[in-house]
Amino acid sequence: MIAMLLATLCAAVSAFAQGGADSAAGESDSSTATIALQTGKTGIESIDTLTVNEWDIPTEHNSLALTMIFSLLPGGGQYYTGHYVRGGFITGIEGLLIYEVYFNKEFQKDRVYEQAKPFQDSVAIMTRKIMTNTERDSLPYYQEKRNSYANRVRELSDKKMEQEDLRTAENAWLFGLHLYSMFDAFGIWYNNHHRSVELRSMKKALLLGIIPGFGQMYNGEFGKAGLVYMSIIGATTSMRTSQHMVNYYLKRKHTMADEAPGSEEYEKIVERVTYYRKNRNQYIWGMSLIYLYSLADAAVDALLSDFDNPMHFALLPNLGPTSGGVQALLNWNF
Repeated sequence: MIAMLLATLCAAVSAFAQGGADSAAGESDSSTATIALQTGKTGIESIDTLTVNEWDIPTEHNSLALTMIFSLLPGGGQYYTGHYVRGGFITGIEGLLIYEVYFNKEFQKDRVYEQAKPFQDSVAIMTRKIMTNTERDSLPYYQEKRNSYANRVRELSDKKMEQEDLRTAENAWLFGLHLYSMFDAFGIWYNNHHRSVELRSMKKALLLGIIPGFGQMYNGEFGKAGLVYMSIIGATTSMRTSQHMVNYYLKRKHTMADEAPGSEEYEKIVERVTYYRKNRNQYIWGMSLIYLYSLADAAVDALLSDFDNPMHFALLPNLGPTSGGVQALLNWNF
């Protein structure tokens, strides 16, 4: 290939030199033929036909309508466009989340209700005995038993609240993952029709990146935009559910502070408040990092947008006018 390119270069230089000699021999006017090159092409077949290993492989299924319709199913858009491995991962993860959110969590909720029912009945029985008992000596015993059963009911109620908030967060991540799969499917179609190796403006990418995901879409990276939106939706919902649990346990803490501030149950509630506050803060930091990452990613993708441009790897003749003599120029872009 190098020999062929050098031969092409030498032939062009020789032609240019011959043209200069003819001009010096007596021709008053001379012109140089201009060859129009297609955008992103070198005009050298051996370079322009090199295999390009793209994340979004070429596909014969190029219908946008069918791509988006199939993308309504988990991994469907990827299967339709021939990206079976990516579609398999999406289908598997979405399937696990669907099972966890709509089946396992429902089973856990019913189980908590079943576990709480005997203790609720026991609380009602002890309450009736306290209300109807005429022997004052037995009242402390009934009161202690009632409080013990009531504590078990509260523990199971706390467990149910935590499960429901976790279910809400998992449902948000499930929705975000499906949104990513739809963005990714659209990105496959877009890159098959509008792939470009021209250099993009880093400044424009950063300005658009102020709105999350817009910098990625400017660079044609719709799958990355979907990842950004999935992360924001999941992290925002998880932060909100963690704050909800903080508020829930703070109410319990204030109630226990009046009833039994030094009890073991009070210490457990304080521990749960601290735990969910840490979770909330972690998601806040996570969202900040996701936003900063999206800005940096948009800038880097814009800088490297012409990395695969074949013009970087071509040895081409420079047929423009020179200041004198014959010149051979070699540009190496890295």
